Amino acid sequence: MGGLEEIRNEAVDLENIPIEEVFEQLKCTRQGLTSDEGAQRVEIFGLNKLEEKKESKVLKFLGFMWNPLSWVMEMAAIMAIALANGGGKPPDWQDFVGIIVLLVINSTISFIEENNAGNAAAALMANLAPKTKVLRDGRWGEQEASILVPGDIVSIKLGDIVPADARLLEGDPLKIDQSGLTGESLPVTKNPGDEVFSGSTCKQGEIEAVVIATGVHTFFGKAAHLVDSTNQVGHFQQVLTAIGNFCIVSIAVGIVIEIIVMFPIQRRKYRAGIENLLVLLIGGIPIAMPTVLSVTMAIGSHKLSQQGAITKRMTAIEELAGMDVLCSDKTGTLTLNKLSVDKNLVEVFAKGVDKEHVLLLAARASRVENQDAIDACMVGMLADPKEARAGIREVHFLPFNPTDKRTALTYIDAEGNWHRASKGAPEQIITLCNCKRRSTSLV
Repeated sequence: MGGLEEIRNEAVDLENIPIEEVFEQLKCTRQGLTSDEGAQRVEIFGLNKLEEKKESKVLKFLGFMWNPLSWVMEMAAIMAIALANGGGKPPDWQDFVGIIVLLVINSTISFIEENNAGNAAAALMANLAPKTKVLRDGRWGEQEASILVPGDIVSIKLGDIVPADARLLEGDPLKIDQSGLTGESLPVTKNPGDEVFSGSTCKQGEIEAVVIATGVHTFFGKAAHLVDSTNQVGHFQQVLTAIGNFCIVSIAVGIVIEIIVMFPIQRRKYRAGIENLLVLLIGGIPIAMPTVLSVTMAIGSHKLSQQGAITKRMTAIEELAGMDVLCSDKTGTLTLNKLSVDKNLVEVFAKGVDKEHVLLLAARASRVENQDAIDACMVGMLADPKEARAGIREVHFLPFNPTDKRTALTYIDAEGNWHRASKGAPEQIITLCNCKRRSTSLV
């Protein structure tokens, strides 16, 4: 596995070397990997996903006590227990306990709400984790994209999200939308041998590809790591820090003035003066403000998460509310991918052809292993899905694309005759039927 270690360390330029050398470097073939090989490579390359930073719950909880407003409360607590002595009275335990309880309540509420926001985001991200069609143990199957490793053979078709950085194998060119990664406004054409990036979307075509990078080693993973490594302070934190600093400065000035007035001028006793300073410390800070803000933003975070929005930081609610214009784009539709064919509605216009033969030709014009909703529906109408390719030799399969609006299979039957079966939009099939060429076409 020494060569694989070099690939993990990105010492090999898999993006530009000839495709045959890619297979040599990855120690794989066009028949894909076995499950054992995949498990071994996961140990080397890791899972094909972006790991979130693990944060200590204890440190996260204590972090809510480390801000300017909490500092003032902590200073008051120390003063109540350490400095409030004398005058024949014990330390001010009541104020000390009250301040500590307030600190714990504020931190607990903020911690719980922030943690819930993070859990909601994690759940939504788990639901968004893509699946992919991968060739393992000589069989095509739908698997979680997280199991992919360099050397896997995957199938990419219209509507699929590319699960990892990969090099395209033999086939027709693809149209790939990678605007989210590169900013290009239109889909780009990717020919066999070209690289496609994880996170981009296939807009046209169907082809197989060999995975060359996964997880944090992908183009998308590197960009996400750069974003995740930034420590930019949000507007909300800046506002809270400014409020806290103002309170600290104001209280400090007030304490200095009060000390000068009480002791040198009024000559008050030590214990009475300390109690007045405690009143100034506790009364000079908005104790409930962090709690009120945390609860308010948590409610907004929960509302957004119920509508499918991912909110990882509650402070993002305030930043979102400060927007004047939000530009967005939404294309495509969401379906359950559950289709069926009503045989009673199938009409046959050609003489000597029955409904069963029409459905057989429709199944032949479908790609059996790509698990497309429509193709799976067509093949599923047969008594045995193997009938779709039984007794014929496939020559070329035309995958669906928005321009042609059809699929087609060119094949040779057992007698050596050439045929072409096509399924698609009615106007496209009618146009084919009007063409004077030897083909079998159906709606």
